[in-house]
Amino acid sequence: MLTLDMVYSASYKLKEVIRKTDIIPAPKLSDKCEVYLKTENLQVTGSFKVRGAYYKISQLSDAEKARGVIACSAGNHAQGVALAAAKNGIKSLICLPDAAPISKIEATRSYGADICLVDGVYDDAYAKAISLRDEKGYTFIHPFDDEYVIAGQGTIGLELLEQLPEADAVVVPVGGGGLISGVAFTLKKLKPEIKVYGVQAAGAPSMEQSLAHGKIERLSSVSTIADGIKVMEPGTHTFELCKEYVDGIVTVTDDEISSAILALMEQHKLIAEGAGAVPVAAVMFDKIPEIEGKKVICLVSGGNIDVTILSRVIERGLLKSGRTCLLNIELIDKPGQLKGVSDIIASLGGNVISVHHERANEGADINGCYLRIILETRNHEHIAQIRNALTEAGFVLK
Repeated sequence: MLTLDMVYSASYKLKEVIRKTDIIPAPKLSDKCEVYLKTENLQVTGSFKVRGAYYKISQLSDAEKARGVIACSAGNHAQGVALAAAKNGIKSLICLPDAAPISKIEATRSYGADICLVDGVYDDAYAKAISLRDEKGYTFIHPFDDEYVIAGQGTIGLELLEQLPEADAVVVPVGGGGLISGVAFTLKKLKPEIKVYGVQAAGAPSMEQSLAHGKIERLSSVSTIADGIKVMEPGTHTFELCKEYVDGIVTVTDDEISSAILALMEQHKLIAEGAGAVPVAAVMFDKIPEIEGKKVICLVSGGNIDVTILSRVIERGLLKSGRTCLLNIELIDKPGQLKGVSDIIASLGGNVISVHHERANEGADINGCYLRIILETRNHEHIAQIRNALTEAGFVLK
């Protein structure tokens, strides 16, 4: 049974290994509420996961420690378990999905863990870990559905109330539900009037769907850039805790997540992975109810994003926020057409970064050609201004 005493015990124990991450104001993220960021992306191992993993491993018996531990993870829990095991002088084996970012795999290995890559997603890695546990006698460290792990994550709730006691709402990422279960339980026990909202990726809404239908449900598939919360089925403990203590779960799209990652980079010089950025996306795109004029904390849960993914996310975020624009323009193939287009774009402050010009293909006007331009722009209003000016000048946009 999860208790506040367990959370306080975890908080005391974790002083050996974690850092107390800052809460920073983020006034530009929303004009409707006061936003603050709990920067767990700056935690040891780059994620909150070390809290639950370390507390769980610290509570193992000597016999359990001697057998070693096994875990499954999309990446962050893996690093938390690997570090915690190393600190306690015990062996760890981590099962990861083979599609996990290379940076997370190598980081896990660097903390001293042995790695077992599994074909598929998190749930496939989980099945493999359970099989190896039964075969080899390892102690399994569940990434979310364990009350000691949940208590460790709940220590964030203690820090939130200490750092910003006047907070009205906290917005938390949700995958399997370990983080929000611990945070919501702790906050509601100590400040019952505070609101706690969860955020899932639209492509992996397992907890949101389960709560809506009143029972644990397993998704047939998951698809999102937020690999840290790409979970098909919530846990038994986490489902019950969320049902009792969480005020609501919303979802955000991959485009919205990309925009949030970009905003955190540009405005606050913070690198967040997809899972860590979902609370910010929910606030930016007005997904959270009844927070106008309130003090709202977004829990940025991790920053372990692979740099190759980051480059694609930035490109997607720029498109979503109107910072880049693709124009396809049908032209008459005669001198001066390209200059005319360029003059209009330049006069309105657009910056051309790519141009592709080709003659029309079969079936089009014999004197026609097409111009494909990629622009840097300020926002969607700026794009509309440029498109309208080109149309008024007689150019045909496709």
